[in-house]
Formats: sequence, structure tokens, C-alpha cells
Amino acid sequence: MAVVLDLLNKDQRPRHPEKAHRPDQPVQQRKPEWIRVKAPGSPKWAETNRIVRENKLVTVCEEAGCPNIGECWEKKHATFMIMGDTCTRACAFCNVKTGLPQALDPNEPESVAKAVEKLGLQHVVITSVDRDDLADGGAQHFADVIHAIRARSPKTTIEILTPDFLRKPGALEIVVAAKPDVFNHNLETVPSKYLKVRPGARYFHSIRLLQQVKELDPTIFTKSGIMVGLGEERNEVLQLMDDLRSADVDFMTIGQYLQPTKKHHQVIRFVTPDEFKAYETTAYAKGFLLVSSTPLTRSSHHAGEDFAKLKAARLAKLG
Repeated sequence: MAVVLDLLNKDQRPRHPEKAHRPDQPVQQRKPEWIRVKAPGSPKWAETNRIVRENKLVTVCEEAGCPNIGECWEKKHATFMIMGDTCTRACAFCNVKTGLPQALDPNEPESVAKAVEKLGLQHVVITSVDRDDLADGGAQHFADVIHAIRARSPKTTIEILTPDFLRKPGALEIVVAAKPDVFNHNLETVPSKYLKVRPGARYFHSIRLLQQVKELDPTIFTKSGIMVGLGEERNEVLQLMDDLRSADVDFMTIGQYLQPTKKHHQVIRFVTPDEFKAYETTAYAKGFLLVSSTPLTRSSHHAGEDFAKLKAARLAKLG
């Protein structure tokens, strides 16, 4: 029996206890050249790392093993993960720890706001683990973080990447009322793969969540993303695009799935850059204001630059 250890915290507790009993999955072969990235370590990366550590913050950049951490942290871009580092769900693609989370830190909203101020961020992305243990799924905590950032850095635009708040009545309304600039909720994969890849979630609930954001506040940009390389068919991806457009989603991201450990879902194949470009072309034709579709695309990659493009695209459409 293999146990996946949390090497980030250098302890001996299983990082993914629910995955320890699963049979090993075939490990992806050598990555193609278009997937390889430069290792982090520049002085600017070190400065971002220092600020994150001083404020005792968790970043999804580290927890999810994002391949773009070197590039983003060098630019002082970081995606803060609130409500702890332990998720109540066990998605087959995700490298975030799973288990019983600790109580919420009441000082976290102010700590995040201080870090945003110190980094001088023009645009910040806030995400979280799933907190099915909380009555509101952590909705009020999201709102508190948004308000704290607004108080310290009123010119900073705020993007949130939320869980689905499944079976949490009223939670979405709390978050939308805090008026983030961008509301992102990822579908992650096509519906036929949910049972294996995202078993705790419901595809059409996620579509409806995104649709409700627009119904509650049409001024908020909405965004969603998927991974490819999990065995999905092209026609399924195209149908997913139509489902997102039916929910009036503005921005879609598509990136290559990478296998964190041999206990996670295997990479079925590496999608070529040409295929990503074809997805981008099709998505624009379907009416998205913005599309990011490359092998290394991740939800928060280039988020600041993309927000500026989103605003420009909306103005052009209205004009």
C-alpha cells in the first residue's frame, strides 16, 4: 500500500488518505517540450515567497503544484487559498490535501489584505478549498476577505475562484453581494468524467451556479475552466462550451491536465498546441469575450492582464 506524503509541510501524515488504497495509475511519460517550464528561484520570486511566509498564507500555486509558479511569483502574482489547506473533497485530479479541516482563522481576511497591499497588487485572485463542513460553505469568509482587501487596497480588482457551495442555500448570494470583479468557478472536465474525476460535484449545479451569478449581478464577469487530457472527446468539449454560453459565462480557460502523483487520475494524452488553438478559435466563435487555451493555461495564469482584456472586450461589444 502506498501513502502519498505531504512534502510541502515535511510531515508524515498522509496528504491524500482517501487515495492511499487506490491502485497506482500509469505515470505520464516524459512531458512534451511544450509542457516544460523554468524552475523558480529568481530574486523577485524569493520576495513574493517571503511575503507569503511572513503573513502565514496558503497559496494554491504551491498546494496544487502549479507549473507556472516561477513565472507568476517573479511578477509578484500569487493566488491566495483561504480557509486552510485541507479540502473536504477528494477529486481525482487535485493535489490539495484532503481530510477534516481546522476551524476558520478570523484573522485571515486581514492577513490576506496586508499581503495584497505589500505586494502592491493591481489584481488579486482568491480561491479556497471546499468546506462542506461549514453551514455556508465558507461564503461569508469569502465576503470578509473581499471587504478587507477593498478597505486596504481600494484600487485592486478582485477575482475569486470558488467551490460550488453544493447544498448551501443562500451562500452564493452572500459572495455576490460582496461584489468581486470576476467570479470564477471551474467545471474542470466534461460531464461524462465527473464520476471518476470530480465525484463530489454535480456538473449542472456548477452550470447553474455560474448562471445565477449573472442573474444576481450582471456587472460581474464570470469565468470557468476545464482540463483536457483526461480522456474527454472533442465533441464533449464543444458541448460544454455551449453549456457555459447558455449560462452567459464571459471567459473560458482550457489547459493540459498534469498528474500530481501515481495515485491521481492518469494523463490519457497530451493535447497538442494546435488542438488548443482550435479550441480557442471555436470558443470565440461561440461568443466568449475571452478565451485562454494553451497547454500551460491555468485558472489564475495572467489573471491581471486577462481582466484588462475582459473589460476592453465588453466595452467593444457594447460599443
